[in-house]
Amino acid sequence: MSAPRNKPKPITIAAYIAAAPAEAQPLLNELYALLKSVAPKATEAIKWGSPAFEEGRILFAFSAHRKHANFMPRPASLAAFKEELAAFTVGRMAMQLPYGKPLPKALLRKIATHRVKDVRENDARWM
Repeated sequence: MSAPRNKPKPITIAAYIAAAPAEAQPLLNELYALLKSVAPKATEAIKWGSPAFEEGRILFAFSAHRKHANFMPRPASLAAFKEELAAFTVGRMAMQLPYGKPLPKALLRKIATHRVKDVRENDARWM
């Protein structure tokens, strides 16, 4: 019996979402649509195995995990909203979005818009 082959890694955001667990897909689709609306001209890519949006620099990325998705703008973009993020699990690089809970769209839009503005006006780097 031959060893099972590894599944090919997704090369588009749509493929990434389609390959994610079924319980993750609704949230990932919502998050993707929200981020796309904030940066409609951004280039979409897979960076470090995660969906990302770029405009010369990486704007933000997201990823699926077992019980949550991560939204990854930039550490400075998260720090700018520290008080509003107090009710969420937030690390240095990412905000956790649990599956089965409503997406905090207004807050995500504010953070993503902040990051886009920072890149466009200040050429802000990722770190």
